[in-house]
Amino acid sequence: MAPIGVFDSGYGGLTVLKDFIKLLPEYDYLYLGDNSRAPYGPRSFETVYKYTLECVTWLLSQNCPLVILACNTASAKALRTIQQNDLVNLHTGARVLGVIRPTSEIIGNYTKSKNIGILATKGTVQSTSYALEIQKFFPGVVITQEACPMWVPLIENQEYDNEGANYFIKKNIDHLFQTNPKIDVLLLACTHYPLIAETIQRHLPQGVQLISQGEIVANSLQDYLARHAEIDDKLTRNKERLFYTTDSAEEFDFNAAQFFGEVTHSRHVDF
Repeated sequence: MAPIGVFDSGYGGLTVLKDFIKLLPEYDYLYLGDNSRAPYGPRSFETVYKYTLECVTWLLSQNCPLVILACNTASAKALRTIQQNDLVNLHTGARVLGVIRPTSEIIGNYTKSKNIGILATKGTVQSTSYALEIQKFFPGVVITQEACPMWVPLIENQEYDNEGANYFIKKNIDHLFQTNPKIDVLLLACTHYPLIAETIQRHLPQGVQLISQGEIVANSLQDYLARHAEIDDKLTRNKERLFYTTDSAEEFDFNAAQFFGEVTHSRHVDF
């Protein structure tokens, strides 16, 4: 096998993987969740880089010619350093991509008011990666960010469909729109957040468009493979799906279904 490697700090990347498979079902995929060290959001740049590099190194050792960081925090805090400094020593023929650039390239096309809101983890917000990237492609757009530190723990503990979760979701959204009421496009810049999209939508002002990343990143991957035959030709196409976790495989399989939409059979891995 020479699968597409998909990495996330936990379960959220499964929402992206689901869209990959929907659009590109013929490829083999290997998913790695670093659940034993999740969440990455509150951790320092140095720690996120260290953890992400370890996971990318492992995926490359599993013969993945292409690795997608389906994690906004890892994409924000580790991707560029890995691409520029580490990949040449790890595997000169492989590629590592993230989820921030593909989203930033098109998100500005959705806004009429030229005001975009970003809902993300604390780490992604602090990195300012989205603001910097979007400004490259849409320099006239105003970016307003809101860190939502409670959302990932609520989702991963399956406590997101109750009044307590609703309180925190509403609190963050209200604060975002108090900061900038002109926002007409709202990006879910965390792969966990699609699970609470319906709740988020209920608290949005009328006319605000809610954007998830999965379909955008999947379309970007399809385009990338069409333009890079040197990578596409290395990938195997047997419709195989492998799942690995750094924590309990049983717990991963129990929780993964809500993100992936079907049963997984994962294996535990230690680095």
